[in-house]
Amino acid sequence: MKHAQPRGLSRRRVDQILSKGKHDRSATDRIEFLSRHFLGRSYKPDPLIGSANTAEVFTASFDGFDCVTYIETVVALARASNADDFTEWLRKIRYEQGSIQWDRRNHYMSLWIRNNVRNGILKPVSMPTLPTVTRERVLNVIPGLDPQRTRLNCVPKAVVPRLERHLQTGDLIFFASTRRNLDVFHAGIIVRDGKKVLMRHASRSQGAVVEQQLSEFLKANRTAGVIVARPRAVSRRIAVSS
Repeated sequence: MKHAQPRGLSRRRVDQILSKGKHDRSATDRIEFLSRHFLGRSYKPDPLIGSANTAEVFTASFDGFDCVTYIETVVALARASNADDFTEWLRKIRYEQGSIQWDRRNHYMSLWIRNNVRNGILKPVSMPTLPTVTRERVLNVIPGLDPQRTRLNCVPKAVVPRLERHLQTGDLIFFASTRRNLDVFHAGIIVRDGKKVLMRHASRSQGAVVEQQLSEFLKANRTAGVIVARPRAVSRRIAVSS
């Protein structure tokens, strides 16, 4: 089934970015290159179009990001070999079963992670030597969505310094909220620079896509813990559809 092109998409820009990304790079190298490409791009609050009362519009603009659309864009590009691949992967990453409807968008990040693990796009990163905690949440911060119960298994904030040695460039890191009605409040992409563990993310407070040390972000923000997922490599780069 062929889907309409997303609003804001520039096929020329996608092809230019992918040509620079070199298809023979490893998955890790592609994510490092692509996440770096967007450094400095503007932070854009609520960049997607749709609500309980407004029809969902599939969008794929590179002009600005929030933390989720930044990650979605980088992961979709990393799996793509052309503009059609990119739009199809973005659709599958953003929406449950790839269905472009507001109520099928992966609004909450625990659902986003779960569905993308199920689709084979991500794999959970388990750290058997590190303690984890379970957080129960009833998610109800999005008007028009019924409350959803979820359970998060995360590494406590105090243990993250021990977690850092397990992290790899390209890993996605999610920060569990301390609020009882929200699962995750922020997310970013890990990049290793020698012993330094950096995070690239679309920062509301800094107004742009930035890179900073993970430890600095943790020092400045309260979190109930972190969750890590690792993008899977694509063995064959072909256009996907459903």
